[in-house]
Amino acid sequence: MNICIFGASGRELDEVYYEEAECLGALIAQRGDALVFGGGREGLMGAAARGAHENGGRIIGIVPRFFDEPGIIYEHCDELIFTETMRERKQLMEERSSACVVLPGGIGTFEEFFEMLTLKQLGRSDRAIALLNTNGYYAPMLHMLEETARGRFMSRACLELYEPVDTPEQALDYIARYVPQKGSIRRLEDYNK
Repeated sequence: MNICIFGASGRELDEVYYEEAECLGALIAQRGDALVFGGGREGLMGAAARGAHENGGRIIGIVPRFFDEPGIIYEHCDELIFTETMRERKQLMEERSSACVVLPGGIGTFEEFFEMLTLKQLGRSDRAIALLNTNGYYAPMLHMLEETARGRFMSRACLELYEPVDTPEQALDYIARYVPQKGSIRRLEDYNK
C-alpha cells in the first residue's frame, strides 16, 4: 500500500515531532508499504523519509519544480516526480496513495487535511485519514471541529471521517483495519437534522 504523509517542513520544532515522524516512516517501511510525500528534505516529511529509507522502504517524492534548489529535495527518493504547481503536487500525492497520515504542521498541512476531509465528506474519496496528534498538537483543532459539529456547521458524522491517534503505530493500525464506506453525497445529511 502507498501511504501519503503531510506534515511540517520546519527545522526548529521540538525533537519529539521529528522522532515520531521518523518512527512513522520506519514503520511504513517495516510493514512493507511505500511512503508518498512532498519530497522535502527538512521537517517532519524529511524525518519520515529518513525513517523509511533507513528501513529499506520505497519512497515516492512529489515536488513542485520551483523547489528544485540545493538542499531542498530529499536525496534518496526511489521515484521523484516534478510538478508545475502545488495544486498538481497535492493531486498526484492523492492519486499515488491509498491512505494518508497527517502529522503536525502549519497552514499547508491544515489545507491538505481539510481538502482530504472535504473530498471524503463529498464522497469523492474513501481513503483512511489518520491525524497524528503528537504531543497533543491537534487538540485545539479537534476541539474546533467538535464545536463546528455542535453548532451544526457540519454533520457530526464528519467527525468520524478521520481518526485522531497518538502514535505512529496507532495510525498504521487504523489504516490496516480501515474499511472504506462509499455512499451518496447525501449520506451525511441525516446526522444534521
